[in-house]
Amino acid sequence: MSQKVAPMTHRERVLAVVNHQPVDEFPTDIWAVPEVWRKLEAHFETTDHLEIYDHLGIDGIMGIGPTYIGPECKKEDGYYENEWGFGYSLQHYETGEYYEQTVFPLAKAETIDDLKAYRWPDPDWYDYSSLKEQAAKYPDRAIMSGYYCMFYYHNQLRGLEESFMDPAIRPEFTRYLLQRLEEFFYEYHTRVFEAAAEVIDLTQVTDDFGSQNSLLISPRMFDNFYRGHIQKAIDLAKSYNIQVFHHDDGDIRKLLPRLTEMGINVLNPIQWRCGDWDLDWLKDEFGTNLCFHGGIDNQHTLPFGSVDDVIAEVRRIKSTLGKDGTGLIIAPCHNIQALTPIENIIAMYQTAKES
Repeated sequence: MSQKVAPMTHRERVLAVVNHQPVDEFPTDIWAVPEVWRKLEAHFETTDHLEIYDHLGIDGIMGIGPTYIGPECKKEDGYYENEWGFGYSLQHYETGEYYEQTVFPLAKAETIDDLKAYRWPDPDWYDYSSLKEQAAKYPDRAIMSGYYCMFYYHNQLRGLEESFMDPAIRPEFTRYLLQRLEEFFYEYHTRVFEAAAEVIDLTQVTDDFGSQNSLLISPRMFDNFYRGHIQKAIDLAKSYNIQVFHHDDGDIRKLLPRLTEMGINVLNPIQWRCGDWDLDWLKDEFGTNLCFHGGIDNQHTLPFGSVDDVIAEVRRIKSTLGKDGTGLIIAPCHNIQALTPIENIIAMYQTAKES
């Protein structure tokens, strides 16, 4: 850091970079699959994740949410459904396990009447009263609550193939579906913010528009079907003075001018290998408005690179996305995967704290 800054708490550090203010050191965060957490628990001999945060010097953004009190959801060995009827089956891979979505409740819907017949979740199915109590468990950490996600939930309701085709061949059907999604999300998030806005620093208005090398839908489709709903979510958060955290996998560079104009504050996960991003350009073009969260590659560098490779990558991220000394939260660019060596994880966080 070029400017001497007094020591900060974890929360102060995160909020300072989000607001493009000087910090004593770059803040850090972690996303990881359960297998990685088990490795970290064994290494540090604790199951307390906040203790692991402290061992690694992680500032973190802690998530809180209302308690689900709605109708009982189906759950059996190797399979479960959530309140939306999304069904997930346990899949076994060489390096670990994932619950993959296998049931899409509106996959066979053909008409607006079919959509009306679906049991849409109700904001009354949640108890919002414990949010402040949850936040109190993390007195010096930044707090995030909420997950407003239009395109991704369209995908999960209909399946990828149908949801990609819907705007083109079923425009009115699509508009009705998205309006019903918005009605739920807007009311749900309004209740979250009414209950606890004073302890919530960030909320996710988020999605998954990117693939490995391009967008999953065209900017025109984004504008015609999704943009207005997403703008309404951003405006809602801003009306409660809550910063907007936007997660968007893959190569979403063509949407960045729109998303920045719409008012997002934090961009995650910066999967720069998806399309080979120019990180200096990213900082120069958008760094005045956006704080970058992530950036440490988990497709190649973290799982397959050496400790020296990880160190070099963290230093590169700091010298590009953090070259003005702010606007950067160093973290893996999505969940750290199960085959990642523990030495590489430790090296990432140690290097992040270098002055």
